Amino acid sequence: MNDDQIDPIVAMKQIGKKFGNVRVLEGVDFDIYPGEVHVLAGENGAGKSTLIKILSGVHTSFQGEIWLNGEKVAPSSPLEANQIGISVIHQELSLIPAMSVADNLFLGRPDTKAGFMRDKRHRAKAQALVKDMGIEIDIDTAIENCSISIQQLIEITKAVSIHAKVIVMDEPSSALNARDVETLYTLIDKLKASGCGIVYISHRMEEIERLADRITVLRDGKYVGTSLAKDLPIPKLINWMVGRDISEPIARSGKLSGEEKLSVERVTVYENQGRGKKLVDGVSLSVKSGEILGIAGLQGSGASELLMGIFGGYEKKTVDQLILNGKRIQVESPGDAIQNGIAFLTNDRKATGLVLSMSITDNTCLADLNNLTKWGWISASREKKVAEEHGKMMGLRLPSYETEVGNLSGGNQQKVAIAKWLQIKPHVLLLDEPTRGIDIGAKHEIYALINELTQTGMAILLITSEMPELLALSDRIMVMHRGKITAEFTQDEATAEKVLEAAMGKEKTKS
Repeated sequence: MNDDQIDPIVAMKQIGKKFGNVRVLEGVDFDIYPGEVHVLAGENGAGKSTLIKILSGVHTSFQGEIWLNGEKVAPSSPLEANQIGISVIHQELSLIPAMSVADNLFLGRPDTKAGFMRDKRHRAKAQALVKDMGIEIDIDTAIENCSISIQQLIEITKAVSIHAKVIVMDEPSSALNARDVETLYTLIDKLKASGCGIVYISHRMEEIERLADRITVLRDGKYVGTSLAKDLPIPKLINWMVGRDISEPIARSGKLSGEEKLSVERVTVYENQGRGKKLVDGVSLSVKSGEILGIAGLQGSGASELLMGIFGGYEKKTVDQLILNGKRIQVESPGDAIQNGIAFLTNDRKATGLVLSMSITDNTCLADLNNLTKWGWISASREKKVAEEHGKMMGLRLPSYETEVGNLSGGNQQKVAIAKWLQIKPHVLLLDEPTRGIDIGAKHEIYALINELTQTGMAILLITSEMPELLALSDRIMVMHRGKITAEFTQDEATAEKVLEAAMGKEKTKS
């Protein structure tokens, strides 16, 4: 921990960075001491990711200096950063889907002798690593067959395996369930005890309170300040981050009690497209116009698969009957869903939500091209207008809407993904983790937007792993466990304890 007698492992001094004519960092100081968790905080677009990419050798052109154990360094690549003891776990995972857990753990660092892979040693080391991490997984399993939660833990294990002096964790718990979050916290405690310095980026205030020894805040690419965590209470931290007080709680407003908007009968989803166990087992639900139906469940509950099934995202038919606005419709593909006014914000914007190599404008218009074309030609002027309108509504502060989405912060990517679906003017909006990776100021903007959408009569199905968000925004909460509904609560009935109990498999007693 920071002490007059201890030197920092890493000291970044007066760091600056420009992309073209746009300055994204200016005069930032940041250091990391052994055995501490140093939280790097700030709104989306504050410059956190850029600073970390400079430290990890992704961006090699910058102003300022980096010192490692008293020596000036300038990593020319992520590999070189790893070699000198700096490892970064990015929010967007960098695993190879088709390769096994074991091969991913030692990617680029094979155990060889005379040019030949020492497979037994390689696998034994991989097995020891996952066991030490407390991960229950067959090391021969392909990454693509692992849950997002397990993939995140494998990414963390990979960083630990290089014996890094500094490990940067960018929103590492965003895809973890409650049990795996505790595994992560235990690991961080062990790393601290070993003298490792942890840089932790999170928008979850409860995590910052639980983990932080020190906190540094950036705002609009500039250094705001550094403080011991005990001297920076949450209201003051938020003020540092956003430049204003945000004291209002999460609130549900503008409730409407309309007619039934959507009715779904018997959704059944099988693992591996019909060749495995049931992930969703004959689930039926309904939601009214202007209503938010929260869907709760732990990892493996089938909640995300339920929304994907309603959206027609599987090759095989998954829904027996779907009635929208009083009419029976067929939804056998995402195209059918979109045509009928059903939109689905998935929980993985990188893989299924956006095309990262395309611009903000193109992504915003992607789901509504039929209405933006004439005689087969896309209207560039209409696309530009649409993107700017949605960008303003979502609070995007960007120099150009022709910027590639892959160059945006995670939170701004999420805003573009939401804007894409609002462009089709849906009757029903399926939201799977809509505030994942979004800072606290933007979260409140999203809450306000959700309330506004329900006032227009839109029906919303909401999955969120943040319990306060679920309880505050949902008019009703349906709880799932292993593909089945175990309970349903009104907003007045629901408590965190009741929801968690049902999510663990205890069915609600019928009154």
